Amino acid sequence: MTGVPASATGGTGRPAPRGKLGTAAVNPVSVWNIANILTMIRLVLVPAFVVLLLQDGGHDPVWRAWAWAAFAVAMITDVFDGHLARTYNLVTDFGKIADPIADKAIMAAGLICLSGLGDLPWWVTGVILARELGITLMRFWVIRHGVIPASRGGKMKTLAQGTAVGMYVLMLTGPLATMRFWVMTVAVVLTVVTGLDYVRQAVVLRRQGLAAERAAARAEASEASAR
Repeated sequence: MTGVPASATGGTGRPAPRGKLGTAAVNPVSVWNIANILTMIRLVLVPAFVVLLLQDGGHDPVWRAWAWAAFAVAMITDVFDGHLARTYNLVTDFGKIADPIADKAIMAAGLICLSGLGDLPWWVTGVILARELGITLMRFWVIRHGVIPASRGGKMKTLAQGTAVGMYVLMLTGPLATMRFWVMTVAVVLTVVTGLDYVRQAVVLRRQGLAAERAAARAEASEASAR
C-alpha cells in the first residue's frame, strides 16, 4: 500500500503528474467494477436459486444440491464484493444500495421457500425477516446522526444464518439434520441479540446527535446575541 488512493494514481500505482492530481482524484469510480459485478451476480442468483430449489415440488435431492450451490456462490460473493470495494476504493452509490438488497434478497428467498416447503417453521422466518426489516428502518431513523459500524456479533449472525439456511437447503438426514437445527437455533439467537444491540446503539447515537445539534444551536444563539 502506497497510501495514495487508486483514483489518484490512474491505476498504475504511481502518483498522477503535478497539476492533474486534483482532476484524477475526483474521477468517479465506474459502476462496472469487480465489486459491483459480484453484487449483480448475486442479484441474478436469487431467482435462479428459487427456481432450482422449487424444481419437482422442492423435494428432489439433486435439484436441492444445485440450489445449495447457487446459494453458496451468492454467499461467497457477499464476502468478497464488500472487501474488494473497500480495499480498492471501488465504493459507488449503486453498490451502497444494491449490496444490502442482494444480501437480504437471497436470505429472504431461502427462508420463505424453506418455510413454504414445510422444512422450516414460519416463526423462524418471521423473526429473521422482521429483524432485518426493522434494522433497515432503524438505519434511516439515525442516518443523519451517523452510521453504526458492523459489529463482530453482526458478522457472526450473518455467518450463522448463511450456514443454517444452506444446511436446510440440502436434504440432510441423521446427525447432520440434528446439527442444522442447532445451527439455526444459534442463528436465531444471534439475530435477536444483535438486533437488540443495534437498537440500543441507534438510540444512543440519536440522543448524542440531538444533543450535539442543541448545543450547536445554543452556541449560534449566543454568538448572535453577543453581536
